[in-house]
Amino acid sequence: MSEKIPYTTAIDSDAERSPRRIVFLTKNTSAKVVGERPRQLMAYPHLVLREMMVLMALIIVLAVLALFWDAPLEQLANPLLTPNPAKAPWYFLGLQELLHYFPPVVAGVILPGLVVVALVVIPYFELNAKNEPFWSGNSARRFLFLPTALAVLAIVLAVFEAWTVLVPTAVLGLALILVRFSRQGKSAFQDYLRSRPLSWWVMTWFIAVSLILTVVGTYFRGPGWSWVWPWR
Repeated sequence: MSEKIPYTTAIDSDAERSPRRIVFLTKNTSAKVVGERPRQLMAYPHLVLREMMVLMALIIVLAVLALFWDAPLEQLANPLLTPNPAKAPWYFLGLQELLHYFPPVVAGVILPGLVVVALVVIPYFELNAKNEPFWSGNSARRFLFLPTALAVLAIVLAVFEAWTVLVPTAVLGLALILVRFSRQGKSAFQDYLRSRPLSWWVMTWFIAVSLILTVVGTYFRGPGWSWVWPWR
């Protein structure tokens, strides 16, 4: 560069205001390259008081519900009188429903164990860390892999006649395949599905299967764990 740029020395903390200066930062100053800080609130009392108010409101609501509705408790446990069907609490009914289809070791140990292992292992791998849509990148390779994986899973579920798991799996798998061929901008819902990453599809499948298993175990299982209609 032929022209000489004058550089001067000064004590300043604003790098934008003094772009051509050699600035010496002292202990009492810091480099400021952005605007003013937004308004900030302290955790106490602003956040803590709001949390306490929500907690007290929740306690009041639970107390009012307890006054007007009795807990669904039955008589004292009698080892000589076993209810039919003997249902687990609602949060375990999904696992109890799986016991109807799979062997006890598979439904009670292997499947829950795989879920726990996945929750432990997944954070240590960069699985779609950029939150990219599923069909972005190498979509042709994924299109060959996805139907194969879905077909194998469907065959396994059909062999065990696990229809309550097969139906949501087939619906979500078909939706995932159809959005690949949908045109951009045709509908807002299709665009939303196209933008979802693999983690969203897996989590949606897990929630759908859990809800269906719980609902079926609660309302559609009668004596001997046979299928009954709740309105009969």
